[in-house]
Amino acid sequence: MKLVIFDCDGTLVDSQHMIVAAMTDAFASQGRVAPPRESVVGVVGLSLDWAIARLVPEETDPVVIERLSEAYKEAFRERRLGPDHTEPLYDGVRDVLDRLAAREDVSLGIATGKSRRGLDAVLEREGIVHHFRTIQTADTHPSKPHPSMIFAAMSEAVAEPVDTVMIGDTTFDIEMALGAGTSSIGVAWGYHPVDALRAAGAHHVTADCAELGRTLDRLMFERQVG
Repeated sequence: MKLVIFDCDGTLVDSQHMIVAAMTDAFASQGRVAPPRESVVGVVGLSLDWAIARLVPEETDPVVIERLSEAYKEAFRERRLGPDHTEPLYDGVRDVLDRLAAREDVSLGIATGKSRRGLDAVLEREGIVHHFRTIQTADTHPSKPHPSMIFAAMSEAVAEPVDTVMIGDTTFDIEMALGAGTSSIGVAWGYHPVDALRAAGAHHVTADCAELGRTLDRLMFERQVG
């Protein structure tokens, strides 16, 4: 059985506007100047506490980090209920998922720094939750790039590292895959630069979903025919 694991934010859905806006709200609620967009986008994929800590490296009080984290969660929840809420699937993602889910030799998974509550909201809204056999979130695992989420996904899907690939848009995803001994595919439409993905050790970097499909065919399926 092949296991194809996807990151969420920046890979399946474009949530950067929501994330940056909610982070701005959170910092403002605590009387702080919000970090620049580039800094916020750069920590997408990490567990929330880790991401906040990177955004305020001068802060040593864990209580402050916790308050900012809780403020972010509340801001994100409020924005999700607003009329301008947007976390769309990237172009072509649905087709890739549908095609993979139709294969009997493939299990799909998610490994994300997003909370399970936030992830469920996205998957249910898009009607794709049924595609995934294994879902791993920051709620029950160490932050990326720790490989815990991939190990758990492989265990649930009964897949070996040689038959597993991690697909993500950040260096955290690539480093997580390396730590778990699996293949990795970086996607160029997300939040970290292509050069950074390659430098982190991505086996492939794809420009769009059409190329992603072809890369998966070569990496995961064609070799089993020969």
